[in-house]
Amino acid sequence: MGERLVELGAAGPLLVEQILSGELEAPVDYEQATDEWVVLLAGAAVLEVGGEALELGPGDWLFLPAGTPHRLVRTEAGSSWLAVHRRP
Repeated sequence: MGERLVELGAAGPLLVEQILSGELEAPVDYEQATDEWVVLLAGAAVLEVGGEALELGPGDWLFLPAGTPHRLVRTEAGSSWLAVHRRP
């Protein structure tokens, strides 16, 4: 299983989603058009941002400005994220 997105709500320019992650078959590259703030609620993950590998556990969060390339390298099955996007 890769990732599944569940929209939790939207208000004005904000969109709130839950991301449910399984184990990845291969790393996944992202570069979103909107600002994104994510917090890992459960599980574990490794994300590469700007060439730096970040090991994340529950409670760890990141702010990713629009246009920031990042790679999801590894996720633990059952990982759960909360993501807030600021839409234009």
